[in-house]
Amino acid sequence: MKRWRLGTIVSILGLALLLGGCSSLDQLASDSSSSDSSTSSKATSGNVKGTYASLAKQTYKSGGAAAIKVNSGKSTLKASLWKHSKIDYGDLDSLNRTTTDTAYLSKANLGRSAGRTAQTWSPTGWHNQAIKVNGKRVYPQNRGHLIAYTLSFNLTNTGVYKAGEDGSLDNPKNLATQTAYSNQQTMQIYENQVRTALEQGKKVIYRVTTVFRGNELMPRGYWSQAISTDGSVNFNVYIWNVEPGVSFDYATGRGKADASMQVAGADKVTSSNNTATSSGSYSSKTTTSKQVEKELVKYGYKYAKKALNKAN
Repeated sequence: MKRWRLGTIVSILGLALLLGGCSSLDQLASDSSSSDSSTSSKATSGNVKGTYASLAKQTYKSGGAAAIKVNSGKSTLKASLWKHSKIDYGDLDSLNRTTTDTAYLSKANLGRSAGRTAQTWSPTGWHNQAIKVNGKRVYPQNRGHLIAYTLSFNLTNTGVYKAGEDGSLDNPKNLATQTAYSNQQTMQIYENQVRTALEQGKKVIYRVTTVFRGNELMPRGYWSQAISTDGSVNFNVYIWNVEPGVSFDYATGRGKADASMQVAGADKVTSSNNTATSSGSYSSKTTTSKQVEKELVKYGYKYAKKALNKAN
């Protein structure tokens, strides 16, 4: 058994190294919403709707990548739309589910708080349910922010700039039921891209859409993309809403321990099936997807190293 584990880990490490320069990572899902010049935060027009529908149909397979790229990992947002700091919070749908939040961010929107007030809003599919995984009692669900708390300072709950405002913490339009792994591990990688750019004084448009299948109450994933006005930040990914050791009934949000459910970690970013047929044109400067891949490989190495230590 130990030999099998070591072999698997070596394979993961090998794949992680391969990803650093693998051109096949560019064979990714296409989203041609680049023709959309609207500042609306709702992903309901043109191929945005088609991409959403295609992502919603996909089912995560145990052992797969924690995220897949959309449109070759390149954002379809238009940097020229950035005018001033604000967040367009999408309205909740008929089932009270979150939709799409689009943030226009600057360094002024970065913040930290010594202590956060309690969250009282329960998003759809929320159960705050303790589950025993590998002998440990864990809470696999988080109230996940679409736009991170630390990226939303000096903005009101309606997204309007107002100096002195704390970050968006308990806003129903900005909270969904997210797995602890998706929220604290995978999504952090991309949020950190945005956070670093803002710290450097850059301006960023950052959009997150919760993807639901049919009338299910818990998102299947988070469609996340961002672009900075200088083109140095540019990513477009679909983050699976999954948790190692736990499987979920997305219709209700209830989970149960499931040893067969494994997540390969962020070291294996793969392509999805094509979700549209055309793509927009982008500046040759928008190469940040490679920088993102480096971070993912680095995280994957840590993940594999931890597993190796356990095997020994």
